[in-house]
Amino acid sequence: MKTYSDFIPTYPERSDWTTPAVLEHRASTHGDAVWLDVPSTGATYTFSDAWQIAQRVASGLLARGHQQGDRLVIMMPNCEEYLFAWLGSATAGLVEVPINTAYHGTFFEHQVSTVEPTGVVLAAEFADRFVDSRDACADVQRLYVTGTSDEVADASRILRDAGYEVEPFATLVSSSVNELPTVSSRDLASVFFTSGTTGLSKGVMMPHAHMFMFADETVSLTKLTDADSYLSMGPLFHGNSQFLAAYPALIAGARYVMRERFSASRWLTWVQESHATVTNFVGVMMDFVWSQPASPIDRENDLRCIFAAPTAMYAEEFKQRFGVEAFVEVFGLTETAMPIMTPYGMERPHGAAGLLVDDWFDIRLVDSDTDEEVAVGQVGELIVRSKRPFTTCAGYFNMAEKTVEVTRNGWFHTGDGLRRDEDGWYYFVDRLKDAIRRRGENISSFEVEQAVLEHPAIEECAVVGVAADQDAGEDEVMAFVVLVETETEFDVASFWEFADRRLPYFAVPRYVQQLSDLPKTPSEKVRKTELRALGTGDAFDRVRFAT
Repeated sequence: MKTYSDFIPTYPERSDWTTPAVLEHRASTHGDAVWLDVPSTGATYTFSDAWQIAQRVASGLLARGHQQGDRLVIMMPNCEEYLFAWLGSATAGLVEVPINTAYHGTFFEHQVSTVEPTGVVLAAEFADRFVDSRDACADVQRLYVTGTSDEVADASRILRDAGYEVEPFATLVSSSVNELPTVSSRDLASVFFTSGTTGLSKGVMMPHAHMFMFADETVSLTKLTDADSYLSMGPLFHGNSQFLAAYPALIAGARYVMRERFSASRWLTWVQESHATVTNFVGVMMDFVWSQPASPIDRENDLRCIFAAPTAMYAEEFKQRFGVEAFVEVFGLTETAMPIMTPYGMERPHGAAGLLVDDWFDIRLVDSDTDEEVAVGQVGELIVRSKRPFTTCAGYFNMAEKTVEVTRNGWFHTGDGLRRDEDGWYYFVDRLKDAIRRRGENISSFEVEQAVLEHPAIEECAVVGVAADQDAGEDEVMAFVVLVETETEFDVASFWEFADRRLPYFAVPRYVQQLSDLPKTPSEKVRKTELRALGTGDAFDRVRFAT
């Protein structure tokens, strides 16, 4: 049976698997080489620059009373300050907590209150979130604001009026370097929130060794070296750009080219201008690029590898059109790193996600009710167990019951249905969990339902994912609603206005259908399979409604 045997850690001693250790080492070996390239501003930072700034930020945080193990929330769009907040917090032994910049209201409040942060680094434009949700931020001791001098001044004023201690993030960057703590690979590095399924979103506790494992697997997957330029356009509050792009470049001594956001129409130009040799796609990004008009200069680029999750069916045509050497793919979760990977350049069966990384992980496909292993070729729930300590998640922050539930019988239960063929190739089949993925974002149906139920005209709500129009297997959000008895007519326009105020833009249902009641089991659980089977034919469609 085939397996993935290419992964050999860049740093053989696992005690070196920490962000500050990697950064310090690369500053000594590649000090004058550029690590961070920000084309939109023209700014570049060498490995030495990054190490010096990280030490100053770390010293400033500790001097202001933050302690090793404290959580530091980061809420910013892609910018160099984001990266230095991450590197500085890691160097100080603090725990980075990225928050999606689209979050506000209940989504935002749940995540901030769960991690009990002592500090926040935020872009000035998000100051109102922390004012509007002051009670959820009760543990915050100090906020550090980024932006222009006028933006920082305005944001600082309204934050101080709300009772916060505030200063510009720039004051951390200009701090004197003091003695810094020793950071262990066992220490908690980050808490990344992943979508809930039957409950609230959960904060995945990622030790330094876990973060490193993710990033170094990417180095192996893409064959990244210090001769490469890695272009990424995803948001840094997702792992896709942070520990699957920025951190791998740090480990390999490569150049990390950061764009603020994805643009299909500018993708080729950005690839060409940055001389990118490696880039990544998540979800429908590949579809959007493929749908751009073909050009005689499509192949005039330096790309050799694209890390796509998932890889669309037209990958071979894409390679020919843009002159790409290899597509690579994995199956993994924030909680588990990547136990399934595709060897670089190896032909794989259509639809296969990869092979087991068997030196580092045990995996099984099991009956989700009994945990008994299913036969080869049958669909089973993927469960994962690491062969090395601290290289997968340490559980969910402040959610002990959820941690116990998902790690029963000593295995992490992914909730995802896969099958394996006789040769060892694994194929993703479907999500067994009730999560939704839209525009690259994982969405908790539970959290959307809770927000919708705040609408005064709605008595019950069930949210499901329905097929989108793209090839990458993503979803659109559909809500089924039951009105309160006193309501006789559903005002869908006001519903969407209501949802816009309470939900991130990507979580607002595109489709809404009114029902007299929801189909339920004898134990009163909603039969979402029946709702999905209804389809969208009788639903209000926001896209059509707007036109």
